[in-house]
This record gives sequence, structure tokens and C-alpha cells, in this order.
Amino acid sequence: MLEHAFNLDWKRLDRWLLLALAGLMVFGLLFVYSATRSNDLFASASLLRQPFVKQVVFYIGGLIMALVLCLRDYQQWARWSYVFYALGIILLVAVLIPAIGSERYGARRWIDLGITQFQPSEFAKLFFILAFAQFLSRPEEELRRRNIRLKALALLGLPFGLVLLEPDLGSALMFLPTALVMLYIAGAPRRFLKRLVGGAAAWVVFVLIYVFFVPAAWKPVQLPDYQKRRLMVYFGADYVKQYAPPNATPAEKSRWRALERQDSYNVRQAMISVGSGGLTGKGWQQGIQNVHGYLPRGVAHNDFIFSVIAEESGLLGSAAVVVLYTIILLAGLRIATQARDRLGKLLAAGIVALLFSQVFVNIGMNIRLMPVTGVPLPLLSYGGSSILMALLAIGLLQNIRLHQRLR
Repeated sequence: MLEHAFNLDWKRLDRWLLLALAGLMVFGLLFVYSATRSNDLFASASLLRQPFVKQVVFYIGGLIMALVLCLRDYQQWARWSYVFYALGIILLVAVLIPAIGSERYGARRWIDLGITQFQPSEFAKLFFILAFAQFLSRPEEELRRRNIRLKALALLGLPFGLVLLEPDLGSALMFLPTALVMLYIAGAPRRFLKRLVGGAAAWVVFVLIYVFFVPAAWKPVQLPDYQKRRLMVYFGADYVKQYAPPNATPAEKSRWRALERQDSYNVRQAMISVGSGGLTGKGWQQGIQNVHGYLPRGVAHNDFIFSVIAEESGLLGSAAVVVLYTIILLAGLRIATQARDRLGKLLAAGIVALLFSQVFVNIGMNIRLMPVTGVPLPLLSYGGSSILMALLAIGLLQNIRLHQRLR
């Protein structure tokens, strides 16, 4: 492998992609530190357990893994794609087992490794892209066969359903746009794609009707209450109308209104953070929402890291983050268009679709454009699984560029 590394033309690496990656990692370190330095949750923790120190470790580990990934042609990694996919499914099943999976906030999404938490759904996304690209790289004519399309849906449905059972609606939904883009690039029949999009839209409408309009006594399956309340906050639903009985006392109604204010607190504080930053922000470590804990301590450094950046670096800092993501996404699209085979094109397109979806959803939930779903902001949000997945995905993009082959 080392001999192969010396034979690679490392000058072929996409430098713009590397620069944008470095810029996002600098933002990540600066603002994870800012979001946690005054956090009581970490005040008594040792230096090695501080989030920004762990973030450094995650970055270094992810970069090493991405480098190793580049040493072998993506075609060779693809030969093991179904093994990786099966490993991802095994981990998604394992995390649902109470003796293995760690439960937090009513969800079982993590495996506790002692020094950190491991989230299988993050790696399942990348394993799915690898296996789905391998499956779809067959001749385009085969995709017109019904049994092939059903197998493709099965490849999608299995990880989607398992992640949904955790429950992790946000991560589960990330599989859908990724799969749709890859199917489109692969040349799947338009009629099939329209039905798929229509089915997904109908499913979303059904879920909303089921949540808001079907009486609880008629529901054989109950949506976890915290997920229902997130949807209610997003749509501005009245808690009193949804929860309080018709003969509720003023005290009961007041209790439901207080719960509504509590549930919408994070979103309101995130919007205040974003809006109060102005053009240039309040300065690093000077954000009032962040430093004084108005932006809740438990989420400021992960789900709502963009709000911290917006408050402390203003519109200019927020725009810089968006520009850096845009550079990465455009570089991914360029790699996809220049790929010399269907596999490389599909892999690059799937990675771009996944990263774009996560960036859009996370920034959207910081400004109430999207409901709060717990989807991390790639490379910026604190979290080892998310960072490793993002760096491996970018490493795979560089792999495709390094190992381009002529037809």
C-alpha cells in the first residue's frame, strides 16, 4: 500500500476542495471552543474530555482515514460495498438492542464506547452510497426491469426503516434525496422517479394528518411525543387545542402553554442568535446568547453551532461558511461530471446530495425554515461519527479524482 501511495499523482488532488475543508475545520474548532468554554457541563472535565480537544482528535483521525481511503482505487473499495452495507445494517440492528444501544432523549441511536459515543446511522449513510452506487452502475437498460428497481428500493428501505425505528427521523430522511439523485444520475425511468417522489410526498402528508388530525385512541402506532411536539412547534400548532380536553381548567391550559413555550425555546433562541449578529457579529466568545446560556448548553456546540457562528461572526462569517460549503459541493459536482465511469459518477453525486441535504436541513432549522430534527452540520457540529463520515465522504471524492480512468 505504501508503494502504491508513492505512485499516485498527489498533484491531482482538488486544491479548492482541500482549502474549503481546511476553512470549515478552522471554523469548527473556533466555534466549538467558543460554544463550550463557558458551559457548566464541561467546567469540571479534564482537558482531554473538552469538546474542542475531542474535535481535534476527530479531525486528525478522519483525515488519516480519508488518506488511507485514497490509497486504493474506489473501484476496489466498491467490490466490498455490499460487505460494508451489511456491516452498516448489523450496526443499525445492534443499536436497537437495549443491552448495546445507549438511550438518550427518548431515542436509541448511540453505542457507548466509554470515551465517546458512536452513531451507526452516520456510517450507514456512506455505506449505503457505496453499495447503491455499485448496484446502479450496471447498464442503464437493466434499470428498466421491474425486479432491478424493486431491489434498489429494498437497498434503500432497509437502512431507512431501521434508522426510523431508533427513532431518528432526520437521519432517515437524508437517505431519500441521496437515493433520488443517484437514481436520476443512473438513468432510472422518469416515470419510476415521479412515482417515487409522489410516494414520498404522500407519506409526508399522511404522517402530518396522522399526527395532527387522527385521535390518539384510533392510532395503533404512536409517534414519539417529542417528535410530535417538534412538528407542532414548526407548524405553530396550538398545544391547548392539541392536548387539553374541552373542559380544561385555566390552570391546565396555562400548563400546556408553558410546555409550548418550553418546546419552542431552542428555536426562538437560535433565531435570536442568528438575527442579533448583524454584519460583523459580536466577536468571538462574545455572543450574549451563547455565553449566558440563552442558547441551551446541550445543543449550542452541535445542532445549533450555526447560530453561534452567526451571532459571533455575523452575516460575513455565516456567508463565509455557506461559501465554503458551496466550494465543496461544486468541487464534488465537477468530480462527478469528470468521472470516467458510472460508478465514480454515482458515488460523487450521492456524496454531494447527502452533504447538501444535511447542510440545508441544519441551517434551515437554525432559521426555522426546517423543523428541528437533530441533523448535524457536516464538519462544524461537534460529534465524532458525523465528522468521520464527512471526512471519509470527502476522501472518497478525492479518491475518484485521483483514480480517474479513461473509458
